[in-house]
Amino acid sequence: MPTKLFIVESPGKIKKLSQILGSDWIVKASMGHVRELASDGIDSLGFDLNGDRVQCRFVPRGERGKDTIQQLRSAVRQVQTVVLATDDDREGETIAWHIQQALNLKQPQRVVYSEITPTAVKRAILQPRPINQNLVHAGLCRTVLDKLVGFKGSPLLWQLQIGAKSMGRVQSAALHILCDRERQIEAFVPQTYWNVWVDYAEGFRAFYRGTETTTDDESPADDATNPTERPTQESHRVLSQADADRLVQQAQAFPHRVRSIDGKVISRTPPPPFVTSTLQQAAGSRLKFSPEKTMQVAQSLYEAGLITYMRTDSVELSQEFTDQARQWLVGHDAENVPKKVTHHRKVKGSQEAHEAIRPSDVNRASAQLRLDLSSDAFALYVLIWKRSMATQCQSARVRQTCIVTQSGTIFWQAKGQVIEFQGYSKYWNNLSADVELPILKVAQALTLKQSAHEQKQTQPPPRYSEPKLVQVMERQGIGRPSTYAPTILTLKERLYVDVIKGALQPTVLGLDVDRFLADALPDLLQSEFTAQMERSLDDIAEGKQDWQRYLTHWNETYFEPALLQAQRVIPQHLTTNPAPRPQTHLQTSRTRCPQCEKPLAKIPSPKVKKKYFLKCVEGCENVVLFWSDRSKRWEAPQPKSSNTATKPQTTDHLCPVCQQRLEQYAYQKEGQDKRLLRCSNPKARDDRRHQDVVYFQTAKGWWSPKLGDLAVPASHK
Repeated sequence: MPTKLFIVESPGKIKKLSQILGSDWIVKASMGHVRELASDGIDSLGFDLNGDRVQCRFVPRGERGKDTIQQLRSAVRQVQTVVLATDDDREGETIAWHIQQALNLKQPQRVVYSEITPTAVKRAILQPRPINQNLVHAGLCRTVLDKLVGFKGSPLLWQLQIGAKSMGRVQSAALHILCDRERQIEAFVPQTYWNVWVDYAEGFRAFYRGTETTTDDESPADDATNPTERPTQESHRVLSQADADRLVQQAQAFPHRVRSIDGKVISRTPPPPFVTSTLQQAAGSRLKFSPEKTMQVAQSLYEAGLITYMRTDSVELSQEFTDQARQWLVGHDAENVPKKVTHHRKVKGSQEAHEAIRPSDVNRASAQLRLDLSSDAFALYVLIWKRSMATQCQSARVRQTCIVTQSGTIFWQAKGQVIEFQGYSKYWNNLSADVELPILKVAQALTLKQSAHEQKQTQPPPRYSEPKLVQVMERQGIGRPSTYAPTILTLKERLYVDVIKGALQPTVLGLDVDRFLADALPDLLQSEFTAQMERSLDDIAEGKQDWQRYLTHWNETYFEPALLQAQRVIPQHLTTNPAPRPQTHLQTSRTRCPQCEKPLAKIPSPKVKKKYFLKCVEGCENVVLFWSDRSKRWEAPQPKSSNTATKPQTTDHLCPVCQQRLEQYAYQKEGQDKRLLRCSNPKARDDRRHQDVVYFQTAKGWWSPKLGDLAVPASHK
C-alpha cells in the first residue's frame, strides 16, 4: 500500500518516476500551475496595491486546475508523506508553493533534481528542504508585474482600434528590437563599391589592401578574423569604377613580390555546454527548429530521463558527468583527452545551483535511441550529446597565414586558415578551413596570372531569425530562459510578426503597435530598463529586496505616471491613424478574387500549412481559398465528408508493438477522403513505443513511413 505522494509538474514524467520510486509511492502531476490570479477587483487584476503591500487573490486555474486540486487532495488523504518535486527553477518553486497553499500542506518536503535517473532522484529524496520563499517571492513578483503591465497597458492599444490585442513587459521589448531593425532596413541606402584582386600563378588570390601613402589602420597582420563564421574575403572597398580600373592597370604594369609573411598557430578553446538560449540558437540554425519546438522536444527528452533539465542559464557540469565523459574519451578518442578540462566563466546572474543541459548518460547506444525516439527527438539528443562531449575535449589548433604582396606602390593581401588539430571540433564544428596558402619566401618574385574587379553593393542589416532574437534577448537581459520561446510565440500569435524565409519580419500592425508604445511608454521598450527589472527580480530571489515594496514603489513612481502620460498620446495617434482601419496590415496575394477580380488578402493563421489563407476583403461574401498541395493551387474549402464523424472500425491487423488490433480511422485532407490505421490500445497514445505505429492507405495496401508495408493477416490469405 503506497504511503508517500510524489508531485511533479508534467504527466510525462509519471511513468519514468514510478519505475524509479517503486510501489511505495504514488506519483501525480499538477499539470503546471494549479492556481492563478483572480479576475476581480480594479481592472480585473486580482490583486490590490495598498501602501507598500500587495494583496493577491488566487483561484484554481480553470476547470482543469480545479479538477487537479481535487485529485491531489484525494491522493494526500491516502498517504503519510507528501514530496513536492516540481521543476528546479523559480517557476517550479512558485508552483510548489501554490500546491502547498491549495492542499493546506503543513510541512511538505521539497526536493529538486536536474535529471530523471535513479541516482539523481533517490539522492534528491534523501536531501529534502523547505520551500524557498525568496524564489517564490520572485515568481509572485513577476506574475503580478506582468499582469499589471499587460492589463493596464493593453487597453491603451485597444483605443487605437487597429486590431492590436496586447502589450507586455518582455513581449513589447522584444517587438521593439525587431521593429528597430526593420526601420534600419527601410532607411538603408545601398552603396556601390568595387572588389579588386590579383591571381598568382603560384596558386593563390590576393586582395587590394591600400598603397604606401594610404593610412591603413587595419594592418594585414592584425586583421586575423575569428575562425568561426569567417566572412568571404574582400579587398578594401573601392568607390568608383575609374579607381578600380586604375588599380587593375597598375597591377598589370608592375612586377609583384612577397612583402611579408605572418603565420601563427592559434588555440581555440571548447565551447561552453548548452544553456536554454544557446540550445535554442543551435537547434534553430542546425535543425531549423523554432524556439518553442526546441523546448517541446527537449521536454520529452528530459521526461524520458535522457537529458538534464532544459530551462537553465548555468554552464556548470557535475563531477559525475565530467568523469563519465573523460572515461568515454579515453576509450574512444584518447588523443582528445585534455590534461585539464576547460572551465567557462559563470554567466552573471545565473542560478549556480543548476546544471547545464547535457545527456544523463553518455554511454547510451545511439542505435537503440534511434529506434526509441522520433527523428526530431533523436536529432536534438545528438546535438546535445556532441556539444556536451566537445566541452570535455582538447582545444583545437588552427594555423592562420597572412601574405602581403606588393606591386609598385600597391599592397595586396591573402589570408588562409588550416585546421591542424581538430580537438573539440570533431564533435562540435564551429571552425571553418578555407584556402591553404603556398609556402613562399619574403622578397620572392611572383607571376601575375590576372588582375580583375567586381562591382558589388552594400547590404542592409539582416532581419533576425528566431534563434538570433533569442541571442539578442539574452545578451540584453530581456526575459529569462523560460520566457524566450513563449515570448516569440506570442508575437507570432498576435500577428505582430511574420516568419518570412526563416526571418522575423514585423507586420504593419506590429510596427504600428511599436510606434505607439515608443511615444506612450518608451521606457518599457528599452532593453536596459527591462533588464534592470530582471536584475531586481534576481535580487528578490536572493533575498536582497522585498518584493512587495519593490513592486508598489515601481508602480507609484513610474508606471502610474507613465500611464497618465500615455493617455495624452492617444489623440495624436488617432489623428494620424483614424479608426476604423480595415485590415490595412494585411498583405495581398497575386491570386485574384474569382468574383470581383481584385487581389485577395493574406489572412495569417498558424493552423494552415502556408501559415495564411486568402480572403476577399472587398465585400465579396464567402470568398476564401486554401492552398492545396495536391493540385498546387488555391482552392475553395471542400464540404466535409460524411465519414469524418464515423467511429473507428476494428480490423484484423495486429499492432507490431503490443499485438492488439489496429483500428481504421477516416479523415479528410485537401478535399479527399483518406484512411489510416492506429493501435486500439487506449494507452498507446501515451506510449513512446507506439509513436510510429500509424499506417496510411495506399493503392498497394497499408503503408507506414517508419515500418513499411503492413502484412496481410493470415485469416485473409
